[in-house]
Amino acid sequence: MDLGLDGRTAVVMGASQGLGEAIAKQLAAEGAHVILVARREDALREVQQRIQDAGGSADIATCDLFDSESRRLLCNLIENLPRIDVLVANSGGPAPGMAPGIASDIWTKEFDAMVLGLIEIIDTSVGRMKSTGFGRVLVIASSGIVTPIPKLAVSNTLRSALAGYVKTLSEQMAPHGVTCNMVLPGRIDTPRTKAIDAGGAKAEGVEVDEIRSRSWAAIPMGRYGTPEEFASMVVFLASVRASYVTGTQVRVDGGAMKSVNV
Repeated sequence: MDLGLDGRTAVVMGASQGLGEAIAKQLAAEGAHVILVARREDALREVQQRIQDAGGSADIATCDLFDSESRRLLCNLIENLPRIDVLVANSGGPAPGMAPGIASDIWTKEFDAMVLGLIEIIDTSVGRMKSTGFGRVLVIASSGIVTPIPKLAVSNTLRSALAGYVKTLSEQMAPHGVTCNMVLPGRIDTPRTKAIDAGGAKAEGVEVDEIRSRSWAAIPMGRYGTPEEFASMVVFLASVRASYVTGTQVRVDGGAMKSVNV
């Protein structure tokens, strides 16, 4: 199946590892030129080299969402690209925290990065896309906006706020051929998931395999997903084949989310 991505340009945030890296690799394999974005230049260089070794095309750009000047520079880069067809807005999650009791300065700091920061970048991108009549915005969110995750109050709240914005934006951009969707990962076997499992094992004084087995037991497929499986859904939604899909929240979770409706 031709996904119509050959020769297009995709900006992929959080591309230094995990989900972002897997998405960038698959977009490059489909012929897209990929702009890899993350905080660490050395990690981005390694991903760039792997893409180029596989015959793909990639450049890098560093950005720290917690730094307003860094975000401005990324927006400037996007404005000056010859073209931008796909934006994958993928950001790391905030530190764990229980509600109530989270300090207001933490809320302010995280909101500025995770909501306002991403909106700045999304708005810059769709401004370019609408003028060409084609665009794909994919926001990587969390299952916490469907079923709130214990101890992740900040993530549950802020990603839900972003969901409201993306849905609203999708209605405004649809007449211009620009789709806006969210993709919700369940438990995917990324470095972050490994770190969470390791932390849980240490806290309980048990082996990591026991923690993973418990997690698998709650997933109908009985395992974690792979980054490549998640990336495949994102790349499809980025394609010309997904031209009538917008304003949605797509789950990639092995059936773990129990609710019927998003």
